[in-house]
Amino acid sequence: MDSIVVRGNGPLNGQIPIAGAKNACLALMPATLLSDEPLTLTNAPRLSDIRTMTQLLQSLGAEVTSMQDGQVQAMSCHGHINTRAEYDIVRKMRASNLVLGPLLAREGHAEVSLPGGCAIGARPMDIHTDGLAKMGAEIDLRDGYLHAKAVGGKLKGAVIDFPFASVGATENILMAATLAKGTTVINNAAREPEIVDLADCLRAMGAQIDGDGTSTITIQGVDRLHGATHRVVTDRIELGTYMLAPAICGGEVELLGGRIDLVGTFCEKLDAAGVSVEETDKGLKVHRKNGRIRAVDVTTEPFPGFPTDLQAQMMALLCTAEGTSVLEEKIFENRFMHAPELTRMGASIEVHGGTATVTGVDKLKGAPVMATDLRASVSLILAGLAAEGETRVARVYHLDRGYEHVVRKLSGVGAQIERVQGE
Repeated sequence: MDSIVVRGNGPLNGQIPIAGAKNACLALMPATLLSDEPLTLTNAPRLSDIRTMTQLLQSLGAEVTSMQDGQVQAMSCHGHINTRAEYDIVRKMRASNLVLGPLLAREGHAEVSLPGGCAIGARPMDIHTDGLAKMGAEIDLRDGYLHAKAVGGKLKGAVIDFPFASVGATENILMAATLAKGTTVINNAAREPEIVDLADCLRAMGAQIDGDGTSTITIQGVDRLHGATHRVVTDRIELGTYMLAPAICGGEVELLGGRIDLVGTFCEKLDAAGVSVEETDKGLKVHRKNGRIRAVDVTTEPFPGFPTDLQAQMMALLCTAEGTSVLEEKIFENRFMHAPELTRMGASIEVHGGTATVTGVDKLKGAPVMATDLRASVSLILAGLAAEGETRVARVYHLDRGYEHVVRKLSGVGAQIERVQGE
């Protein structure tokens, strides 16, 4: 397995282009199953997860062509549809479950393996299946597969009250409802920008959707959807990650394509920590204000709160802050696995359940560390940028799932970073 070697070497300066959102693209791609006309996505990120979703859609009968070095995904699903999503593909990535709603809506039945993904805690499928059941689906679990069938061959509109604002369940139900008979109302819907992006794409395909971006989404089912071309929204997690690079190392970096509205709460925490974020014609410009980073407390929450997917990276920043910070993880359990690795670099971190207390130290020191999941891996790279000496981050295959060209982007602003074969 490859490793990434980082050597702390001072401030970073320059520009970093931000890719299209992984989490948006992984929801947009299954939407091709809803129509027999072409769906083309532009500004797609070039990631292993996108390739996995491509393999899954192709296994279901979709034609998927990657163009312009992977930044355009041209898809068509006009032929025979295979309604069984096999374990060998689905196990690689949790977002594979997003084919369940579209398959049920179009074909009236589906068999989808329970998904895999990062080991960051239980993320049960029952909120997805309960919602589809209210729309007239009969679903049971056999041999590791969800066997789903729409009673009468077609889903029906329903009022669905989620017990919590699940992004994946909102996406699954949203897609399923576009072709259902009647009106579907999703209460306590997720409000993330990726939901709005999916709704925008579905509307371009002819869906009737209102309320996306709020906690109540209403979908009036239509008989069919047509083709469309849609640009994937900017990746707010990649954006936030690279915003932290100059905050940790010093210097000034402009994030091309960055938008304040995608990272509002995150920017508030950066401001409190002593980091300046300015809008420019091309995106966002980030630099430290004056002196050492200040400690801040962080609680992860659904959008528009602080993103759980930026918690690990924020912890890396706070490891050298002045004072003591408390980070509370309320979205996923088991998401502090990066803490022991940061401690190997000299950080002072105590974890008790879903709370981590970080006492800032003067300087981190390079060490061999191991990535445990996608966001943890990039947090260790950020820490290495500010540490004395060399940091070697092993198991960076996690990184390839969510960040394209990390070495190229960071070296482009002056970081000493390289990818090497073997651990």
